[in-house]
Amino acid sequence: ELVRQGEALKRTEQMVDKMDQDLKTSQRHINSIKSVWGGLVNYFKAKPPESKPEQNGTPEYYANSRLKEAMVSSREQESKYQESHPNLRKLDNSGFDFSKVDLVSSVQRDSYPKNQHLRAYHQQIDNNLDEMSSGLSRLKNLALGLQTEIDEQDDMLDRLTKKVETLDVNIKSTDKKVRQL
Repeated sequence: ELVRQGEALKRTEQMVDKMDQDLKTSQRHINSIKSVWGGLVNYFKAKPPESKPEQNGTPEYYANSRLKEAMVSSREQESKYQESHPNLRKLDNSGFDFSKVDLVSSVQRDSYPKNQHLRAYHQQIDNNLDEMSSGLSRLKNLALGLQTEIDEQDDMLDRLTKKVETLDVNIKSTDKKVRQL
């Protein structure tokens, strides 16, 4: 959603830049209509370059890389989690057997109790804690990516606000000149 909003902000900024350029062209025409001297000045004065909005110093919008990386990583972790989670995959009818518990965890096998059932419970708890840690890490990366994107869009909004205020003043001035004609 933030990426979509960023793209919308970028398009809005491009439209404001286009409006500003059109307003400058209108002011040249008004000067030509207003007086002969204005027409002569415009004739000898170089025309402002017709540039596309993308070339007005505002590069094409891309979501920040931190957010993109966090989203890709999150999708990968989510798919791995769904494949391994017993409630999210199809279960066989044999039920849960502690002898099938994945023995790979952050704690070595020797640190578990000697009792086989207790060992299986401890391993399952460790596996669950590892999954929780992975999920929290994923959420942290997403949150940091979202914060960076929000900060960038906040800067874009500030820039856009200044452009719109300037454009508003120029439009009012041009409207006043047209009414005087």
